[in-house]
Amino acid sequence: METRLSVNINKFATLRNARGGNNPDLLKVAMDCELFGAQGITVHPRPDERHIRYSDVRELKPLVKTEFNIEGYPDKNLMDLVLEVKPDQLTLVPDPPDAITSNAGWDTIKHFDFLREIVSLAKQNGIRVSVFMEPNKARIFKAAELGADRIELYTEPYAANYSIDKAKAIMPFVQAAEWAAEAGLGLNAGHDLSLENLAFFASEIPNLLEVSIGHALVCDTLYFGLENTIQMYKRQLSAASMRN
Repeated sequence: METRLSVNINKFATLRNARGGNNPDLLKVAMDCELFGAQGITVHPRPDERHIRYSDVRELKPLVKTEFNIEGYPDKNLMDLVLEVKPDQLTLVPDPPDAITSNAGWDTIKHFDFLREIVSLAKQNGIRVSVFMEPNKARIFKAAELGADRIELYTEPYAANYSIDKAKAIMPFVQAAEWAAEAGLGLNAGHDLSLENLAFFASEIPNLLEVSIGHALVCDTLYFGLENTIQMYKRQLSAASMRN
């Protein structure tokens, strides 16, 4: 099984918003990502709409032909949008409104009742739910109790330590993948995965269904172009699948 690549297009929206207007055209970017081989489009709208706007999400929904993944903190505004748009997947992320980027996974024990209600509401509307998680056994098993379909492993610690000791850096995530499988959860991953560290991660993590990559992919696009960059990431995932 080859891991699917979902492209997070937030940074393209940041570039657009820096000058106003519609350059780059976010809708065209999303369609081109799919044309060039992306198997999903991810957006993370925040309350201040500093990159993805709620209107973008509404306009993207009928255009995305692969998989549409909305991620974010499930406050009332986001959940109203999610229930209106009905993406293929909702990824729950515990970041506060002023966070620059996501920097932690959910404590599914502490926030169990809140998350269970959100998960139930999404699934009643036919939306697959993934919970952004750190490699913590008790919290992963609690995510299964919530009724979540998947977890998304928060991979910044892996990326930060990859160049120091990649075998040590990957170890907690291999363990987390085993716990997820034992709990009956599908497995996604994301945050700071890049051309440098993706192939090793994907080759070592069993049952990895999907990676969501934005910042590094957009940076690589500046040098290699969008089509070539997406193909470079996909080749990393294809090579990893052959080694698994």
